[in-house]
Amino acid sequence: MRVDLFDFELPQERIALRPVRPRDSARMLVVRGQNAVFGDNCVLDLPEVLEPGDVLVFNDTRVLPAQLEGRRSGGEAKIGATLHKRLDLRRWQAFVRNAKRVKVGEQLIFGGGVTAIAEKRHTDGSITLSFEGDEPVEVLLDRAGTMPLPPYIAARRGVDEQDLSDYQTMFAAEDGAVAAPTASLHFTDRLVEALDKRGIGRETLTLHVGAGTFLPVKADDTDDHQMHSEFGRINAETAARLNEVKANGGRIIAVGTTSLRTLESAATQDGKIQEFAADTDIFITPGYRFKAVDGLMTNFHLPKSTLMMLVSALVGRDRIMDAYTHAIQNDYRFYSYGDSSLLLP
Repeated sequence: MRVDLFDFELPQERIALRPVRPRDSARMLVVRGQNAVFGDNCVLDLPEVLEPGDVLVFNDTRVLPAQLEGRRSGGEAKIGATLHKRLDLRRWQAFVRNAKRVKVGEQLIFGGGVTAIAEKRHTDGSITLSFEGDEPVEVLLDRAGTMPLPPYIAARRGVDEQDLSDYQTMFAAEDGAVAAPTASLHFTDRLVEALDKRGIGRETLTLHVGAGTFLPVKADDTDDHQMHSEFGRINAETAARLNEVKANGGRIIAVGTTSLRTLESAATQDGKIQEFAADTDIFITPGYRFKAVDGLMTNFHLPKSTLMMLVSALVGRDRIMDAYTHAIQNDYRFYSYGDSSLLLP
């Protein structure tokens, strides 16, 4: 399938550089079946849009301050590293700025006395960094790193203290992500309380989002694109409760594409969700048959991105293009700190 089928023009002023306050006051575009009118709602309306017995599935990954600035030990050349994927307790795969100047086996020096050895180059251009010392890598990142804001925000303003809380969801519990599951950024205590009163369930899973989520699709055809893998986990108890929801006629609504991709990775062909703990590189494009998920709450995505292809698979390419045209014309805010959509095919 041609990648340019998922392209659209977005005015720069529609890219949100900060979230709205309070978080649950963001707008929410409700997209139902092919002939339904688009619903211009607010995230706080979510309990009334959903039905008792439905369940929302959140990603409980926690974003690490995984952006590092430093230099090579063998020279003054500055380098920047964005951690992408944890390999073990001390080693991370990272995208490195000025990577061509970095030699395998060379020490890289970051702030706060944090150092790492450039251990291996990968075919995608990334480098394995092995952090030195005995302190946990999370402690080192808290000392030397900054929040890895998406390029479309970081290119227009600096990262600051406010981002430490803005770019973290209320469900964050499991260290390991280098990008936020941004659909969950809209949730607050009062919204969760309203969902509970309405009889809408909540479950969590884990998918450690990698920096590959921001990489553009460079191929002209989707068949030629290579997805980066990310680690996901659903425990047996959660899987059993979700299967019970389906058996009782409730809907499983993924909050974010990361939750959706994990659920679909864990589902059998007949729609049963199983215990899951593995890397996934699932690539969902139009024509995919969804096995577990009945709906998706998600922010607005970049043109020609794998996530644009995913939402097109869920509700149809023409339908999603019409929805995005409606959102642009009606001043919705786009991307990580932007507004939300609720897709109910």
